Parts: sequence; C-alpha cells; structure tokens
Amino acid sequence: MRSKDELGQRGERLAADYLEERGIRVIDSNWRCSTGEIDLVAIDGADLVIVEVKTRRSRRYGDPLEAITRAKLLRLRTLAVLWAREHNHVIGALRIDAMGILMDKGAEVSIDHLRGVA
Repeated sequence: MRSKDELGQRGERLAADYLEERGIRVIDSNWRCSTGEIDLVAIDGADLVIVEVKTRRSRRYGDPLEAITRAKLLRLRTLAVLWAREHNHVIGALRIDAMGILMDKGAEVSIDHLRGVA
C-alpha cells in the first residue's frame, strides 16, 4: 500500500474515532460507486452526515481543509443520495461535514471538524 493511502486511512480512522467520541455514530466508511467515494457516513441524531476527510503531514501545501473543493462538496450530495438508495436509508436531514487532519511529525495530531459545509 502506498504511503499516501496509509496516511489517508489513518486519518479516516482518527476522524471516525473523533466523531464517535462526540456521539456521532459512524455507520459506513470508504463507500464507493462509479460516481465517487464517501469517506465516512454517520448518523447524528436524525441527520445523515456525509464526511469528507483530508489528511496531511504538514501545511507545506496548505491546510488540509483547503483541498476540499466546491465540486467535491457538490458531488458528495449526489453520493449521499446514491448511498441512501443502496442502503434503503430514508434521508431526513442531510449534512455534509469536512474534517482536516494534520499529522505533523513532532507535534500533536490536529483535527478540525467543520459541520454543515455544503
């Protein structure tokens, strides 16, 4: 497995743990279809939450959250509907969250969680 893939998977595990610790139940991860991928699918109260996770080793190329484009956020709405259809999940409220994880060597892991970004 490539180092970049390992970093991404580690970041997604940290993100899932972070959400679970805050009472947001992660119900799926790395769901893929021909349209794209959802990093994490969660339930927060009655809300279906789709979470995009970006993990970086440094801010050398900017903050991890800066890598989440408007086009990606729009695609996540489509993916949410496709996920719900495949899993027979009735969508009440839908929320798209973004998480940026920074794993800078020698520093503590930093997790930024932005709720309702799209």
